[in-house]
Amino acid sequence: MKQLSEKQILDNWNKLIQLIEDTFSGERKEKLLEMYKYFEDRMSVAPASGKAAYHNAMVGGYVEHVLHVTDCAIQIKKLWESNGAMINFTDEELIFAAMHHDLGKVGDLNQDYYIPQDSEWHRKNRGEIFKHNPSLQYMTVTDRAIFLLNHFGIQMSQWEYIGLKLTDGLYEEGNKSYYISYNPDWSLKSNIAYILHQADMMATHIEYDEWQKLDEESNTQLQTNFKKAVDTRKKGEVQSPKLSEKSQDLFDELFGDKK
Repeated sequence: MKQLSEKQILDNWNKLIQLIEDTFSGERKEKLLEMYKYFEDRMSVAPASGKAAYHNAMVGGYVEHVLHVTDCAIQIKKLWESNGAMINFTDEELIFAAMHHDLGKVGDLNQDYYIPQDSEWHRKNRGEIFKHNPSLQYMTVTDRAIFLLNHFGIQMSQWEYIGLKLTDGLYEEGNKSYYISYNPDWSLKSNIAYILHQADMMATHIEYDEWQKLDEESNTQLQTNFKKAVDTRKKGEVQSPKLSEKSQDLFDELFGDKK
């Protein structure tokens, strides 16, 4: 399973803060920096999801996911624009919505959204590394994001609100009336939501593929090491000093003298 080093976590946090410095200005930037300073200790280590097979269920996974979605959104926006799509929003609006679409996963002002899963059964059988904090008042992730931004006095434009609210696409039941409308007057009047949803899906699937690749590589290496160890023991050769302690214990269990 993928894990981030302390340096990677710190580097990602610095990239996020630099993104704020480079994108926003004036009072809005100051309020954003105030909010991020308030949440720094928790946000910098927060996971992006709870299950191993989901995206970035690891310490520091939230910030990395936000950076991925932001990068993907900028790339996808350029692709839409180059193919003639209407772009009636600014890069600042796109980045703002991308940065904050999952802000609710930080939790409330005092408590984390995700906490470590303390059930061995759930960790082993369901791959739940983290679980939702039962002490939190229930809100959707999007509603909590809007609540937190409002608490810190950070205003949104219309397109930022639409983009942030609809990033989850039809995975969020409350978005259905925005995406599926039989009245043309009610259809979305900006492509920002479509672009952000594609960016979120793109980042999520890339993160999953990366996890799966690392998991497969880890399993392949484990099988290779095990086969070498078995062959060595069957040949009666001296145990390799490079063999891990866990492999040696497994050897003893499988091939050791039975008493």
